Amino acid sequence: MSGTSRRLRAIFGGSVGNLVEWYDWYAYSAFSLYFARAFFPPANQTIQLLNAAAVFAVGFFMRPLGGWLMGRYADRHGRRAALTASVLLMCGGSLLIAVTPTYASIGLAAPALLVLARLLQGLSVGGEYGASATYLSEMAGQRHRGFWSSFQYVTLIMGQLLALGVLLVLQRVLDEEALRAWGWRIPFVIGALCAVVAIWLRRSLEESAEFEAVRSARASRAASAPPLASLRALAAHPRAVFTVVGLTAGGTVAFYTFTTYAQKYLVNTAGFTAQQATLINAVTLGGYMLLQPLVGALSDVVGRRPVLMAFGVVGTLGTVPLFRALEQVRTVPSAVGLLMLALVAVSGYTAINAVVKAELFPTGVRALGVGFPYAVTVSLFGGTAEYVALWCKSIGHESWFYWYVTGCIALSLLVYATMRESSKSGLMAAE
Repeated sequence: MSGTSRRLRAIFGGSVGNLVEWYDWYAYSAFSLYFARAFFPPANQTIQLLNAAAVFAVGFFMRPLGGWLMGRYADRHGRRAALTASVLLMCGGSLLIAVTPTYASIGLAAPALLVLARLLQGLSVGGEYGASATYLSEMAGQRHRGFWSSFQYVTLIMGQLLALGVLLVLQRVLDEEALRAWGWRIPFVIGALCAVVAIWLRRSLEESAEFEAVRSARASRAASAPPLASLRALAAHPRAVFTVVGLTAGGTVAFYTFTTYAQKYLVNTAGFTAQQATLINAVTLGGYMLLQPLVGALSDVVGRRPVLMAFGVVGTLGTVPLFRALEQVRTVPSAVGLLMLALVAVSGYTAINAVVKAELFPTGVRALGVGFPYAVTVSLFGGTAEYVALWCKSIGHESWFYWYVTGCIALSLLVYATMRESSKSGLMAAE
């Protein structure tokens, strides 16, 4: 098999599993409008959504542990083994959500089981990011690394789109009451079944050559073999670790604001129906997904840093005006146009953030270096974005959230302006 064919097969296999994982993760957000009242005590819509968002955030706080455990596992035993294990955890979490009885049936045990399911999924996604970002970047080759590694977010967004697609289908075939009563369980059953397929696909993946070289060096006890991945080994790369934290903070807040929270914002603030909001979200995510390889390819030509800078500048200057416009929007095409503008800017972060992080670390500690600081940052900023937004609205100061997003992006812009060009680091093989 030619090198190109092997590369394509590996990237396809890794990406499909990534798609399934993120479908399961985002099914929670896509269907929370319908299942929030099933798991929590009776209350108004904003309060129930606030409870669901809190559980969504709890899942994020398991991601650092997942990033650490799976990162160490991937750097010691291989990217393929870690990718398979992460899908298995996601399968268990989705199945638990699908079969958990409602609050009316078992009381506080219902939200407790929901939290447990999200903890399992948080572990899974925390491990998935570092392992898949590392695997795709190592398999991509140097010349088109930005382009091929962007498929991590192509499949991530595709997973989101599939979750929304399932929601759109169910909205057409089931009435509102059926969706709220039991229809919301269907996507989680689908996710659990798809995860089983992903496990089978990932068991046949080829290991990356860079990791095989490190494993061979360790096996022969070569003097040049890197130390086994650990937080102690990671501490030898403080600049890279802090760069990951800094470049992620603003990007992850922007991503979760204009993708997962946008659906609730359109319903809760702009006044669209749930069906209209889902359609708007699906259309904009489709365009957003197609942008990722284009921006990734652009970074192969102009470098990673200028692309990140473009996101930082536009996000800092444009977030508040865009939200002000969204408050007043009343037609679906106008809402699509405004959200698409936001996502064009966010593509400057999402399309290349995985490869930038992978290029900052040597092979022996790469999965841990990419996954752990990223997971910590996403937990603190991305996972709480929706909760912060809903909390600001609940106390009558929704505009505070607009400035919060702006501030996070501005802080990341400072990192983009001072970081080195990662594509020239030389820490990844130039094959």
